[in-house]
Amino acid sequence: MDKSDFAGIEVSQDELLVALRREEQTLPLQSFPNTGEGHRALGRYLARKGRVVRACMESTGVYGLDLALLLQKRPGVEVMVANPRAVRHFAQALMQRSKTDPLDALVLLEFAARMPFQPWQPPSAAALHLCALARRIEAITDLCAAERNRLHAASAAEALPAAVRQDIRRSIAFHECALEKLARQARQLIAGDPLWQERFEQLDSVPGIAPTSAIAILAELALLSPDRDVRQWVAAAGLDPREHSSGSSVHKKARISKAGNRHLRRALYMPALVAVRYDPHLGAFYQHLLGKGKAKMQALVAVMRKLLHAIFGMWKHHQAYDGSKLLALPAEPYIAEVA
Repeated sequence: MDKSDFAGIEVSQDELLVALRREEQTLPLQSFPNTGEGHRALGRYLARKGRVVRACMESTGVYGLDLALLLQKRPGVEVMVANPRAVRHFAQALMQRSKTDPLDALVLLEFAARMPFQPWQPPSAAALHLCALARRIEAITDLCAAERNRLHAASAAEALPAAVRQDIRRSIAFHECALEKLARQARQLIAGDPLWQERFEQLDSVPGIAPTSAIAILAELALLSPDRDVRQWVAAAGLDPREHSSGSSVHKKARISKAGNRHLRRALYMPALVAVRYDPHLGAFYQHLLGKGKAKMQALVAVMRKLLHAIFGMWKHHQAYDGSKLLALPAEPYIAEVA
């Protein structure tokens, strides 16, 4: 099977729209239901004896996960799960001004045919399970925060009935109970894997990383291929710097790309904020950046990136956290200063 066809698959909640180019000829668009039977029918449609089809779809969360897993196992089909931002920029390069599902399927077809093809490496079932638990914990934590804000506002308004405040308190208690159950299930899943348990304990040894943050970080990093290096970790988190300069007149401030996993960035933010206060090494690094004129948020993002480097080193060498390996302490006493 040395000849390749190309396909673009636009995934929505109910429908899969497929653009297929076979033997240099683009076939009419085909639609399949986004169900188990629809996935199997789409696999039969793509596969053809003696040829390989390279199918591209966007990373659209749970709506495309089952399809990607099925196609990845099917002989004669290679799957690439593309970054939506990369696909959007590719469409702009094609001067594609409109956005519809049929046009998106054709753009994905061209993306598969023209761009370097990177076959998708599916994470393990356990990693997907842990990630689902961690992201549900994240979502319910947001709900709890919103309800606490509502309770604060309702408590300040005497005109509102007590029944409203009571209902909000019940909602908060319900969500807190759900958080405890989900965290317990995540810990049980981690304890069932000796390597995960070791990595969880190493994360817990970092000043600023509490058990909930450790679950979130471990879950997101478990999705990454084990052969990635630390630079690829940083890029996967969207913490890699993006420079914007041209000639001698355009020199904008460098920013992080954010072209990566926002859940991982979020999981690192609070630990970095706490670590600069309670870890003298990361605190000294933070103060050093402030002394060089960096903004507080820029320095905090650099600490997030440094934490990711530390986690990579701990996991690689099977060691607990040692801040001295990140930065030697200055001679003068360390005094924390956080916004």
